[in-house]
Amino acid sequence: MKAYVFDASALFAFLQRKPGALKVSELLKDAMRGRARVLMSAVNYGEVYATILREYGPDHALTSMHAVNPLPIEVLDATPRRAFQAADVKIKYKLYYVDSFAAALAIEHKATLVTSDSDFRKLGRNLSVVWLKV
Repeated sequence: MKAYVFDASALFAFLQRKPGALKVSELLKDAMRGRARVLMSAVNYGEVYATILREYGPDHALTSMHAVNPLPIEVLDATPRRAFQAADVKIKYKLYYVDSFAAALAIEHKATLVTSDSDFRKLGRNLSVVWLKV
C-alpha cells in the first residue's frame, strides 16, 4: 500500500483551501478507500495549529484542528528515536528541525512526502515528493 507523509504545508493547504488542497483531498480519499496510508508527525501537526493560531486566532485554529479528527491521518509521536532521526536529517540536508521530522518520517516509512515547501528540494532524489502548487 502506498504511504504518504504530510508536512505542515500540505495539511495547512487542505484546511485553508490554499493551492494544493485538491491534491491533498485526493490523497485523503485514497486513504479513506484503503488504497493509501497518510502519516504525519505530531511535530508537523502542531506546526499547522501554530500557523493557523498566528494567522487567524484561537477559535479558528481549534475549529480547523477539530475538522482533522475524522480524517484518515495517522499522527505519529515524536519519539526519542524519531527526534534523533530528524536531527540526522536536519544536519545532513540543512533543513529546519520541524521540516526534518516530516522528511525523517517519510524515510522511516518509505513514503512519499507531500509538501509545497521548496526547502525539501535539498534532499534531491533521496526522497519521493508530491509537490503541491503554491
